[in-house]
Amino acid sequence: MPENVSTILVQILPLLLLVVVFYFLLIRPQRKKDKQVKDMLANLKVGDRITTIGGFYATIAGIKDDVITIKFGPDSTVAMIARWAIRSLEETPKDAENDLI
Repeated sequence: MPENVSTILVQILPLLLLVVVFYFLLIRPQRKKDKQVKDMLANLKVGDRITTIGGFYATIAGIKDDVITIKFGPDSTVAMIARWAIRSLEETPKDAENDLI
């Protein structure tokens, strides 16, 4: 019997090791990144500079539940987007919004 247990353990051990490696290399970092994005979306406020998933750089003009009103472009065009459509928070100053490159 002990030989059977040891051979089964030898066969299962690499599989368990693979699961542990996948957890630490793939699953855990993705969960951490998802948590950071969720925190960023929850802490948005009027006046924040953002980038949308469509590539627009804009300033938040209003927030109502999951709908964000943004202003962008030289004419301060107003649009409404979903909260999930925000990719990132930008560090550029608000004065740079109307600068043309």
